[in-house]
Amino acid sequence: MVGRDDHLIRQARARTIVERAAEELKEILREAALALEPFPPFPGAYFTNALEAEPGAAARPERGCVVVCADGELREFQMGMDFSGPNPDPAMARRETLKPLTLSAQDYVVYAFNAIEAIARAVEERRKQAQ
Repeated sequence: MVGRDDHLIRQARARTIVERAAEELKEILREAALALEPFPPFPGAYFTNALEAEPGAAARPERGCVVVCADGELREFQMGMDFSGPNPDPAMARRETLKPLTLSAQDYVVYAFNAIEAIARAVEERRKQAQ
């Protein structure tokens, strides 16, 4: 016979597994990012080195472009222009910001996995170019 609280036990076990996976992926992501030297520039960016870590259908519209940086941290990349300064030069008006993210363990697993995949692709591309 199934206990009355079995669903709560399964839920707690599932949460524990996801949290453990997030911690392990964080370690793998940091190692992978540190091994990719030099870290590639973000496409279209002038000042930012990062790789996109977007999870496709799992992305959230309220969150901007999520990237992995050279330190292995996931951040939200924001790009824009600010012409309020004295210099009208577009290059000087360009603003690139890497905003810290607070992700649930469940969201972190998806983004970290995609970031690790992006780093692996970058490593493979460099190997092919070096041949």
